[in-house]
Amino acid sequence: MSSQQPPDEPVYDDRVYRSSMSVVTGVLLLALTAWLCGDAVVRGAGNTPWIALAVALCAVPLIVAFTIRPAVFANDDRMRVRNPFRVIELPWAAVDAVRAGYSAEVLAEGAKYQLWSVPVSLRERKRASRQQLSRRGGLTGRGLSAPDENTAGPATPAAPQRAKADQVVDELRELAERGAARAGAQGSVRVHWSYEVIAPAVAGAVLLIVLLAIS
Repeated sequence: MSSQQPPDEPVYDDRVYRSSMSVVTGVLLLALTAWLCGDAVVRGAGNTPWIALAVALCAVPLIVAFTIRPAVFANDDRMRVRNPFRVIELPWAAVDAVRAGYSAEVLAEGAKYQLWSVPVSLRERKRASRQQLSRRGGLTGRGLSAPDENTAGPATPAAPQRAKADQVVDELRELAERGAARAGAQGSVRVHWSYEVIAPAVAGAVLLIVLLAIS
């Protein structure tokens, strides 16, 4: 009697991790670029409108690449990391580790890939650590204060405080450990260059250099 491996459970929609602050910053920078370059195109003389268009052609893809574009998509089978100029697809079986030091990163097949959409804030970590210590007993000028023995009622255990980046890394690590054995999670890492971002940025930079050289 042959044993048959049970089929994998269905893969649910991707979890999406991105920095809302980075997206807001990107939108504001795009609005500022549109205002400045648009004003130069409308009111400029000589080569100024063309220089403004070249600046916009170069700047807009870069702004989008470093602010709005970065994201991490994760499901039961794999993680897809969308960085400014590359997209990395990592089946969970190929992932060796997900960690957050001074930056969030994933290790796979001897290579290291940074997670641009999961910024690490040391200030947020320190604040979370202080909140956790405060929940345990409170902070005073003399250090950690002892719990008040006269306080009525049992102490309610509080959930450990974690910085946002550390929470995301914990979730990704849990997905990796749980999905590594799935049939759909097998395979090698694949890296794709984002030419839709690189090409217009390079074209705008070249055009800008040419215009400045002949002006």
